[in-house]
Amino acid sequence: MQFDLLTTDPHSSARAGVLHTDHGDIPTPIFMPVGTVGSVKAVHQSELRNSVNAKIILGNTYHLYLRPGLDILRQAGGLHKFIGWERPMLTDSGGFQVFSLAANRKLTEEGCTFRSHIDGSKHVFTPERVMDIERIIGADIMMALDECPPGTSDFQYAKKSLGLTHRWLERCIARFDSTEPLYGHHQSLFPIVQGCTFPELRRQSAEFCASKDREGYAIGGLAVGEPTDIMYSMIEVVNAILPQHKPRYLMGVGTPANLLEAIERGVDMFDCVMPTRNGRNGLLFTLHGTINIKNKKWETCFEPIDPDSPAESDRVYTLAYLHHLIKAEELLGLQIASIHNLTFYLQLVTMAREHILKGDFSQWKASVITDIMRRI
Repeated sequence: MQFDLLTTDPHSSARAGVLHTDHGDIPTPIFMPVGTVGSVKAVHQSELRNSVNAKIILGNTYHLYLRPGLDILRQAGGLHKFIGWERPMLTDSGGFQVFSLAANRKLTEEGCTFRSHIDGSKHVFTPERVMDIERIIGADIMMALDECPPGTSDFQYAKKSLGLTHRWLERCIARFDSTEPLYGHHQSLFPIVQGCTFPELRRQSAEFCASKDREGYAIGGLAVGEPTDIMYSMIEVVNAILPQHKPRYLMGVGTPANLLEAIERGVDMFDCVMPTRNGRNGLLFTLHGTINIKNKKWETCFEPIDPDSPAESDRVYTLAYLHHLIKAEELLGLQIASIHNLTFYLQLVTMAREHILKGDFSQWKASVITDIMRRI
C-alpha cells in the first residue's frame, strides 16, 4: 500500500492525498460507511457504488467472527467476495465492541475473554487470534487489537490500559509479519494510538506507534464521552508526532462538523455509524443544517430532498414523501434517508479535498461550518 500526500492547506494542517490499494485508489480525506456485519444498514451495494460513491467501507471483526463465522468467510474467499464488494475495505479489531461489553468481558495480559451478545457463548480474543481472524476476513486495512478505555478514565487507569495496548500491538505486529494474506491481495496493519484525554499519554502512544513504521496509523479512544474541544486537542497532539507521509485514521468520528474540524487538524480517514443511524431515525444532514424529517413542517413540503445530489432518490422523492415514509415506518424511508446522509458525508469530504487542493480550505470551512451545525 502506498500513500501519496499531494498537498497541505497553507493555513491549516488539512491534507489531500491518494491511498493506493490492490482494490483501488482512495482519495483523501475520505469517509468510510460502516458495514458492521458485511452490510451497510439499509443500503444496497449498488447504491454504495453509484449514488454514495463510497471508495472504501468498514467491517467489524467482532461481529463477523460471531456471524457468519470464519468457516463461511474462508469458504467464500474472504469478505470482499462474500458480499460482492470489489473496492477497498477496512476491518477494525473488535476492541471497541469488546469494550462495550463491560459486564460480559474480562481483560488479561493474554487477551480478552468475552461472552457473545448473540447466544452468551464464551470466546477469547488474543492479539494473535485477532490477526488470524482479520487475515481470514481479508480486508485491505487491518486494525491492531487495543483496549478502548472510557473517555472519563482517570490517569492511572489510562496509563495501565495504554501499556496493555502497546504490548498487544507488539504481538499483533509479530503475528502479522509472520503470516501472509490468504486471497492474493496486500493487507496493511494500522496501530491504534490511545491515551484517553491525557496529552502525556497521547504523545507517548503516538511516538510508540510511529516507531513501528507501519503503512498507516489510527487514532482511537475519542468521541467516547469527552468534550469535543478535548477531542480536537488530542488530535493535534497526536498528529504533531505521527509521520507526515502516512495516512491517519480517526476512528468512530463523527458529525459533519467533527469531520471538518479533524480534517483541519490533519486527519485523512473517518468512519461513523451516525449518517445511517441518524437517517433511520429521521435526521437528515445537509449543507444548510440538519432536518428532522418527522416534524410536521415537512408534511406538505413537495420539494426534492436534495435536487443537486448524485443520489437519484434525493432528486426524485420529496421531503413530504420521506416524511410520510418515516412516520409510517416504511423500510423504503430508512433506505432513502440512509443513502441521503451517506451521500452527503462523501460529498462533504470531497468538497473539503477540492478546497485543500485549491489552497482555500480554511476559508471554505469557516463559511460552511456554522450552517451545517444548525437545525432547520
